[in-house]
Amino acid sequence: MKRVAIFASGSGSNAEKICEYFSDREDVDVSLIFTNNPMAGVIKRALKLQVPVVFFDKKTFYHTGKILQILQNEGIDLIVLAGFMMLVPPVLVEAFPNKMINIHPALLPKYGGKGMYGHFVHEAVVNAKETQSGITIHYVNEHYDEGNVIFQATCDVAPTDTPEDVAHKIHALEHEHYPRIIDEILNKQ
Repeated sequence: MKRVAIFASGSGSNAEKICEYFSDREDVDVSLIFTNNPMAGVIKRALKLQVPVVFFDKKTFYHTGKILQILQNEGIDLIVLAGFMMLVPPVLVEAFPNKMINIHPALLPKYGGKGMYGHFVHEAVVNAKETQSGITIHYVNEHYDEGNVIFQATCDVAPTDTPEDVAHKIHALEHEHYPRIIDEILNKQ
């Protein structure tokens, strides 16, 4: 059985879709959800889905081996970042080479990097008068949004679209594609 850990800092809609996608599968288990935000919506979703939650703070994440130890003790095969706002420390990246992925709400390399997440990305896309946006699923390295691209999907951006309109389109793409791409990656391991 392949074991997946999800890291999330926000509402957790992607985490929920991933858990639902694999809920009837006997070959994949979403084992843990990690969060650095005690107020994150992902906690309520995890409780509903009966997935254990691991809370941690910045000090624990960057200056101890506790998170790595938990991941190794649980036999995690793939780490999935789903709205996780912290830069992953090198020790975790090195421990999970090509076994840690992220989803970004834009077509990288555009609109990526530190501070480019959520509504900031969608505002930048609208302000630049882009005609397309989309999602990028990529491997995680020690820099924000610079790992090798695994998959991209696009959507049109109309001249009248607001950042909220773009966000709605992006969420639809994320929910449609992220669980499927995770499944494909697990099947290749």
